[in-house]
Amino acid sequence: MHAVRLHTFGPAENLVYERTEDPVPGPGQVRIAVAAAGVHLLDTVLREGEAGPFPAPADLPTVPGREVAGTVESVGEGTDPGLLGKHVVAHLGMAPGGYAELAVTEADRLHEIPEELDAAAAVAMIGTGRTALGILGFTPLGPDSVVVVTAAAGGIGTLIVQYAKNAGATVIALAGGPAKVARATENGADLALDYTRPDWPLRAREYLDTAGLRATVVYDSVGGTTARAAVGLLGPGGQHVVYGWSGEGLRDGEPLTFTPAELTERSITSTSVLGPKMIERGGGLRALETRALAEAAAGRLRPAVQRFPLAEAAAAHRALETRGTMGKVVLEP
Repeated sequence: MHAVRLHTFGPAENLVYERTEDPVPGPGQVRIAVAAAGVHLLDTVLREGEAGPFPAPADLPTVPGREVAGTVESVGEGTDPGLLGKHVVAHLGMAPGGYAELAVTEADRLHEIPEELDAAAAVAMIGTGRTALGILGFTPLGPDSVVVVTAAAGGIGTLIVQYAKNAGATVIALAGGPAKVARATENGADLALDYTRPDWPLRAREYLDTAGLRATVVYDSVGGTTARAAVGLLGPGGQHVVYGWSGEGLRDGEPLTFTPAELTERSITSTSVLGPKMIERGGGLRALETRALAEAAAGRLRPAVQRFPLAEAAAAHRALETRGTMGKVVLEP
């Protein structure tokens, strides 16, 4: 098979598209003929040998990637042969191997892809979709909600905007550059602003003042000065929900933090929601995955996907690192 392998930690150019041996499914496993593989920001961190929620690879070369969709074409010993030919999607968990024409995973990780979704959309929902729903589980939304979403044209931001609008909320979307602002508007944002422009906080405040509103929730994956300005739009009782701090260059960000006195004075809360608390609140990862696929199949959530050929994985990484993508990045063999 062809796969993208990392032989040495370092820049995106270290990802090499080459021939390698086909993986063999073990007991309880399946082999998937991959139609789409997800690319995550975490992949770019691990590529450089840094640890994140997952440890850096201990042995090189390695095939990155933990989200795949395709067709079951082989099963291991003791695995249900009825899975053969099924169109499935899976998050591979701790074991990478997604950037390839063939990938192996445990059969109990599989979800059958709903007929309404293609492989790329299924990949987007199995990872990004489950995370978005986990984040949203901390903040019940309704017609009285006024939501500010940073990085609103990204994979998670896109889904949060759509979900909030479905709940009847007023949505202010922040995105970097005219194309991303236009995408946020297409997703239903009531006001979409370019957060690289210095006047965006003033425009947001004018919009809220005119409508007699104050923000009730800020969904923050950017941190730094952008997040501080967004939190400045919150009224008493508002929530600052943190799920990242990417900054301007995806790695140079700093989380926005508050002292207890600041939170008390403003009558707001600030909560970091990633990790075990999100998983527990969402009923577990599999429950979140199942729900994410169902929401997309019903058309309530529409993942944005940016596609790259598998052979151009290095270009996909560079685009992610320079904020040159919109939505979920997916590799297609």
